[in-house]
Amino acid sequence: MADPFYLTTAIHYPNGKPHIGHAYETIAADVLARFHRQMGREVRFQTGTDEHGLKMAQKARDLGQTPRELADEMSGYFRSLFEQLNISYDRFIRTTEADHHRASQAIWKAMEANGDLYLDRYEGWYSVRDEAYYDESELTEGEGGVKLSPQGTPVEWTVEESWFFKLSEYGDKLLALYNENPDFIRPESRRNEVMRFVEGGLRDLSVSRTSFDWGVKVPGSEDHVMYVWVDALTNYLTGVGYPDDCEDFSKFWPADLHLIGKDITRFHTVYWPAFLMSAGIALPRQVFAHGFLLNRGVKESKSLGNVTDPGELADAYGVDTLRYFLLREFSFGQDGGWSREAIVNRNNSELANSFGNLAQRTLSQVFKNCDGALPPVNGLTEADETLLAQVARVVGEEMPAHYTELAFSQALEAWMGAVFACNAYIDAEAPWALKKTDFARMETVLAVLYRCIAQLAVAVVPVMPGSMGRLLDAMGISEDLRTFAAIGSDWYAPLAASDFRLAKPEGQFPRLDMPQAEDAEV
Repeated sequence: MADPFYLTTAIHYPNGKPHIGHAYETIAADVLARFHRQMGREVRFQTGTDEHGLKMAQKARDLGQTPRELADEMSGYFRSLFEQLNISYDRFIRTTEADHHRASQAIWKAMEANGDLYLDRYEGWYSVRDEAYYDESELTEGEGGVKLSPQGTPVEWTVEESWFFKLSEYGDKLLALYNENPDFIRPESRRNEVMRFVEGGLRDLSVSRTSFDWGVKVPGSEDHVMYVWVDALTNYLTGVGYPDDCEDFSKFWPADLHLIGKDITRFHTVYWPAFLMSAGIALPRQVFAHGFLLNRGVKESKSLGNVTDPGELADAYGVDTLRYFLLREFSFGQDGGWSREAIVNRNNSELANSFGNLAQRTLSQVFKNCDGALPPVNGLTEADETLLAQVARVVGEEMPAHYTELAFSQALEAWMGAVFACNAYIDAEAPWALKKTDFARMETVLAVLYRCIAQLAVAVVPVMPGSMGRLLDAMGISEDLRTFAAIGSDWYAPLAASDFRLAKPEGQFPRLDMPQAEDAEV
């Protein structure tokens, strides 16, 4: 039995509606979750919303709402988007839920019992937008002398009583973690940044606030609420039953992967492991910090007002086309840009013209020339065996290896290489001509292509579950065959010998029109 797999996204801050960056991260996590399920692993996939903090309180006040009313409304938008994008999460967690408050207070008590929390006075620079504290040395000066954080957000001088966490005592332990587990932080560029930060020395961290009350109450200090990142990070434990000694916790913790954006790397790779060390809880196995999705060269952000509605893009171009584009266009882990023209080009050249056309041509000929019955294999030629071997290698070896490494673009590049090989094969063998000259040979060619198309469809179910599911349904490929192991087995002969008949095929990827000039700028 394969090991369980626990995967999380960062929980999303719902002080505004979701933008394409939220969709990008969550789609990537969904692809990984679906892949590991296809590999026979029991997967726990968690996402959700991070609903506490000063930023939420201020936004609600500005809108004339309570923080809870704002959280309820905005969290609903995220749920609706993820349903539209076919996200297969196992839990959508909200930090306002009772079990999460209990978990957050439990980890606080564990850190306190370890002697790592003390009450003092905080004076320093704080960014409301980042919900983060910064040292003077990290700041730059913006227009009008405004001090800015490393993220370019304004900071303000804050003075209040606060509980502190003894982060300064964890520098050596964190460096040992990074050195002994080089894959704990990926990609390597993020690991190097974090190591330089920790090597520069760590200061104790303010972990409570008294200037507002929208958050998890500090046990024994009811006038304090926890610093939002103590609360937010704990969601990964809440989702598997902490602090109870339950089956889910023993099965799924430590998490296999926290998938996050690069702007919150420090919280997940410095603060979070230090909190867990203090509380005596096992550390996650890996944190992967992906790059930004850039809109005209700029990161999309609610505060900058340059956000794109991913639901609108899915409506305009198709859910699976959007999912495919976001993971195909550039390497995961790096920054990458997008445009409507690029979505259309990728769909038309690869999904419609290449794979979609291949499937439609092949299945239409099976339907018309063989009355929908799957044709027999009447002896394989070298060309047949070469194509079958290439597709088997891509589907059985290359793509699983790339998926495992979160190399989504490389996985889809390998997939497209196999699709191109199938198109070259069908053009060279010309089964439409063989129908008149060598019917038995035509049957073999169509049988070879049928096998290859089914394998290729199974291999991209994680990326395009809707369209590939419909195609595999039409092809008679049962759910139990939609795994990487099963699709490499001898399933074709039993299916051909059954009473299955292919219905008239329908295309999965229609060609898209280029956006009008005014739409292209959005």
